[in-house]
Amino acid sequence: MGTIELKHITKTFGPTVKAVDNLNLTIESGHFICLLGPSGCGKTTTLRMIAGLDMPDAGEIILDGKTLFSGEKGNLVPTEKRELGLVFQSYALWPHMTVAQNVSFGLEMRNVDKSKRKKIIGDVLDLLHINQLENRYPSQLSGGQQQRVALARMLAVSPDVLLLDEPLSNLDAKLRLEMRAELKRLHETLGNTIIYVTHDQLEAMTMSTKIAVMHEGLLQQCAPPMDIYRKPGNVTVAEFVGSPPMNLFSHTGGKQDAVVESIKKCYTEQKERIDIIGVRPEDIKVVPRGTEVGEDTWYYPAEVQTLLPTGSEWIISLLVEDVMVFASVADDPEYKPKTPAAIAVKKNTVHLFDSQRQRIDFSGSR
Repeated sequence: MGTIELKHITKTFGPTVKAVDNLNLTIESGHFICLLGPSGCGKTTTLRMIAGLDMPDAGEIILDGKTLFSGEKGNLVPTEKRELGLVFQSYALWPHMTVAQNVSFGLEMRNVDKSKRKKIIGDVLDLLHINQLENRYPSQLSGGQQQRVALARMLAVSPDVLLLDEPLSNLDAKLRLEMRAELKRLHETLGNTIIYVTHDQLEAMTMSTKIAVMHEGLLQQCAPPMDIYRKPGNVTVAEFVGSPPMNLFSHTGGKQDAVVESIKKCYTEQKERIDIIGVRPEDIKVVPRGTEVGEDTWYYPAEVQTLLPTGSEWIISLLVEDVMVFASVADDPEYKPKTPAAIAVKKNTVHLFDSQRQRIDFSGSR
């Protein structure tokens, strides 16, 4: 079991900085949930409050029906009695201990029998594919190996909930990819509840069963990764999740207004509510100027600005009136910079938002 309930959690630093603002979030047992957002959004503070390292100003934290913190009742369970596993950016391995000794440390603190301890260490090292490293010291390990040892040390004590605070940020790109796959495999194998803090949307999208997007201390949306991507609940989520980011059009009093009005004509039922329009780069098709499109497609003239190869795709920047728009395409583009073109977008792929920056769902949207 490992269900965590956060009820009306608030945390303020100093007189004015509200790090977490009235957070309500239920993390169900067995889920791998990522707290995602930019620096200063409150995600690490939330993790530290769950761990007991920071104390909320108000609210309740409940683990499997047991109150870990209650501002109203004055309850506070200290960190060491919460039986949670913590792994942070710093691996914090004992340099004078071997891998096996580091992994054994938590078990020794719990007075686990030596023979049982040996079996647990062997099982955990096998699980993380580092059994051949058991006699090495941390200084003899790569960054990825040290990360696995830090995880093994936490998993050895069998915590129901594992808290990870940007544990892969010190690794290079190749190792980060390997460790993402490793963490996902571990979760599928063990079924622990994992709460993972990151600002990297790729980590969140690839590993989690749910993503909780935070911004300026407020929870913006909590949903499965593809729901977050395909149906962002508001403009903040739409802007943050996606690379390249979503293209947004809104009334500014300039040439952009013509683009907005052109799109709004496609959605007569929602026309009066629409304030901001979003289009994902992969949903934009770059076509020759004057191309005829069907009724299910929105078309607008543009000018190609630059071509950006990434290897697996091309990112094309275009000027649509006075808005810089990015399209991503798989095939080599036929256009050159500073040449006329047009963009064509299927209407059911467009994202609509109202004046409160909240999502507008409409019939036919995917």
